[in-house]
Amino acid sequence: MSDTMDIKYAVSATFSSAKDLFSAAGKVKEHGYTNWECFTPMPVHGLDAQMGYPRSKVPRFTLAGGVTGFFTGMLIVWFMNEFDYPLIVGGKPYFSPIYPFPVFYELTILFAAFGTLFGMFFLNRLPRHNHPVFEHPDFGRTGDDKFMIVIEVDDPKFDDEQTQEFLTSLGGESVQVIREPID
Repeated sequence: MSDTMDIKYAVSATFSSAKDLFSAAGKVKEHGYTNWECFTPMPVHGLDAQMGYPRSKVPRFTLAGGVTGFFTGMLIVWFMNEFDYPLIVGGKPYFSPIYPFPVFYELTILFAAFGTLFGMFFLNRLPRHNHPVFEHPDFGRTGDDKFMIVIEVDDPKFDDEQTQEFLTSLGGESVQVIREPID
């Protein structure tokens, strides 16, 4: 028989509507909390701005991937035509950016897509196969009809009782402590 302990991870509150969650998120931000998250069953327009999140950095990864793909395509075509298999056809030069356009274009799109995918994985610290919030009894409802705010214990402003009272004052229906099991 193994002894398992758990530590407090966060305090959560559920809300019935996107409007209530949106309003509460603004108040949580105004109150000075910095380490918190919202969970919703659908995208809520403007919620990221309401939470104070800056613009995503994923487009930078997309641009880097696209530029890398473009220059990779240019290098491939140049190498093949100049060194690997130099062949003059119809008086065309060994290298021109005009006729192999599909190669440049397709590699730009492919590498940009990979940059987006891997950038998203990197910035979101994925894959994470388990998270303490997943064990919360109401978390499954956030994929259906409930909205949830989770304020983590690591937040500098976190105080157990005050945070629970604050979430209750915002209209949180089910304010609960989320615990993280430790083996």
